[in-house]
Amino acid sequence: MSTWSATRLPAGRFDAPVTPNGRALLALVEQDVARIRDGAAAHDRFGEFPTETFERFLDNGVMAGTVPAELGGMGVSCLSDVATVLAAVAEADASTALALHVQFSRGLTLAYEWQHGSPPVRALAERLLRGMASDRLVICGGARDHHTAVTRLTPDGRGDWLLSGRKTLVTLAPMATHFLVHTQKVVDGEPVTLAAAVLDRATPGLTVLPEWDGLGMRASGTYDIVFDGCRVAAEDVLHRGVIGAHSDRALAGQTVSSVTMLGIYAGVARAARDIAVGAVTRRSTAPPAAVRTLVADIETNLYTLRATAAAALANADALNDDLTGDLDERGRRMMVPFQCAKLAVNRLAQSVVNDCLTVVGGAGYGASHPLSRLYRDVRAGWFMQPYTYIDAADFLSGQALGIDRDNDYLSYRVSTATAH
Repeated sequence: MSTWSATRLPAGRFDAPVTPNGRALLALVEQDVARIRDGAAAHDRFGEFPTETFERFLDNGVMAGTVPAELGGMGVSCLSDVATVLAAVAEADASTALALHVQFSRGLTLAYEWQHGSPPVRALAERLLRGMASDRLVICGGARDHHTAVTRLTPDGRGDWLLSGRKTLVTLAPMATHFLVHTQKVVDGEPVTLAAAVLDRATPGLTVLPEWDGLGMRASGTYDIVFDGCRVAAEDVLHRGVIGAHSDRALAGQTVSSVTMLGIYAGVARAARDIAVGAVTRRSTAPPAAVRTLVADIETNLYTLRATAAAALANADALNDDLTGDLDERGRRMMVPFQCAKLAVNRLAQSVVNDCLTVVGGAGYGASHPLSRLYRDVRAGWFMQPYTYIDAADFLSGQALGIDRDNDYLSYRVSTATAH
């Protein structure tokens, strides 16, 4: 595996990748940034997924960016580097960055399973990672159950499994060749546990519902997926923990899976700032005091946002490969800074975009103006797990006050739904 030192991370910023692999990935992405920006408005207006962009990402190896080099990918494992790449894409279009994050996340989490999992888990992770690098596999994650259905995995009586239910908010779905579905595993006479099932898009009974009409992130390909008795081979199931176990070791993997999204909202805020500053500097008259004050606030909030995100990413990078000591404590040490940063980034990014809209004036409120899209896209960060704002408030206050709770949001959802 390629190695690097977290101590080389620059303090308070993630403007440039710190590893050679990260720089190579950013260079590939930057070749498409102008095209992404040019198409962003139309894709947003019509809710169209930018398929052509992701076809290019498959062609040039970007989609295998976080696959280990030993398995044919680019081997980018530094979380700060991944966030930097996502920020560069998000400055052009947040929807594209969000969809790209899904594939990057799968590479990062599967690489961990390949390195540290049991032999069956390692075999499945290696098969998927090699497919991402060589066979154009695109793997979406399905975590959130639709409000009308609970996703369950049950034995088929012949050693394999059957999956039924419905997932919502599955991003990158138009390009997906496979889905990694978080589900309850229900076996008669046994406690209900958690599992993750991997399904090919062509599996009988699997239906993709392209009905997304969101307020923001409209071009992210965020759809619902229905499973009706889908057969899943035993070797394609990752068995997770017992529901309600109150084990915090899972928080480490959830941090790695999601912390790089901080780069997306840093990129959105930076794009809005550039639009606002550009508008002011093009005006023929000197800016009024109120505009100059807003610009100063924008600069301060953007710096604070980026510094906060960089600190959380550096912390996650430092702990990512450290499996010594108490793994529950490691999970908390990764998740707490991530959640503090996520709350701060969500607030600051929204504030930056809002102030930029005020600086630009009424023109920015038009549907065709890029600030209108940024204004809607930046709000999505508040709903992203882990955690949504409400769950994050419960988690962080619980940590500060010593309140015992189930911090694994996948387990917590199932246990609370069962209780009601």
